[in-house]
Amino acid sequence: MARALITGVTGQDGAYLAALLIEKGYEVYGLLHRHGGSEAVQDRLRRLNCTGSVRMVDGNLIDLSSLIRLLQKVQPDEIYNLAAQSFVRMSWDQPLLTTQVTAIGTANMLEAVRIASPTARYFQASSSEMFGRAETQAQNEDTLFHPRSPYASAKVFAHCLVQNYRDAFGLFGCNGIMFNHDSPLRGIEFVLRKITDGAARISLGLASELPMGNLDARRDFGHARDYVRAMWLMLQQDKADDYVVATGRAASIRDLCRIAFAHVKLDWEAFVKVDAAFLRPADVDVTVGDATRARTRLGWVPQTSLEDMIAEMVEADLKRWRANA
Repeated sequence: MARALITGVTGQDGAYLAALLIEKGYEVYGLLHRHGGSEAVQDRLRRLNCTGSVRMVDGNLIDLSSLIRLLQKVQPDEIYNLAAQSFVRMSWDQPLLTTQVTAIGTANMLEAVRIASPTARYFQASSSEMFGRAETQAQNEDTLFHPRSPYASAKVFAHCLVQNYRDAFGLFGCNGIMFNHDSPLRGIEFVLRKITDGAARISLGLASELPMGNLDARRDFGHARDYVRAMWLMLQQDKADDYVVATGRAASIRDLCRIAFAHVKLDWEAFVKVDAAFLRPADVDVTVGDATRARTRLGWVPQTSLEDMIAEMVEADLKRWRANA
């Protein structure tokens, strides 16, 4: 039985990845802060019926010694480092915390792998935010990085360090450059989930408007369930490499609003209001991914359309609000 360790296991991607690996017969361990063991924190795993199948282990990305002890104990075949301070706007308010967890935390994990589990296969969750204001129409693995936030900068550091450890120490380390991906498990602070939740509340008479930031920003959105499958595929290859994971389709924030509100038969323009409080100090106009390498080498293709994903999310939010009424 293959053994996998997932950091960030209680997040959206961690929960979907745990479910996938359990289905494939893995023994799954999840890194968890001791204060994070409550039922509320593990809600995503519970919703995917995984709580009884994931073995929670204590550790902290900013404590190298705890990671070394953890790897010595678990001896995983595969390690998926998904943990991060991943809310871009918050990284402007908490740049040092973002750097400590997202950048230095990755350095600690890589060093722990080198010392205690050098034969393990390692996946690093990189981000399309690293490209920032890219000069190419679509971004691939060779596109230059131009980070536009503390979060993106921390992700660039982590991404390059994986490449360094791969080249210097022979670590089987893969970076998955993940473009935006969402699901009903996505946190409410993220833009698409904010939109689907807002559409659900407004349609049920629980709210009258939805304040938003930049409606013109365009992003490449896919379903997290599809994207964790790409993570797993990367670690099944004969050679470690980096891969863009994306749909190749860019949609603006106003497009997302239109699709979500149309699902509840409402005109989005009557309810969505631009609020300067939600604008970022420095934003990215458009990111769209070229996942040719993942398609050709991994045989990966996304299976859920943007419209179907948004419909799934709106329905989940409607169900939640009706249950709370």
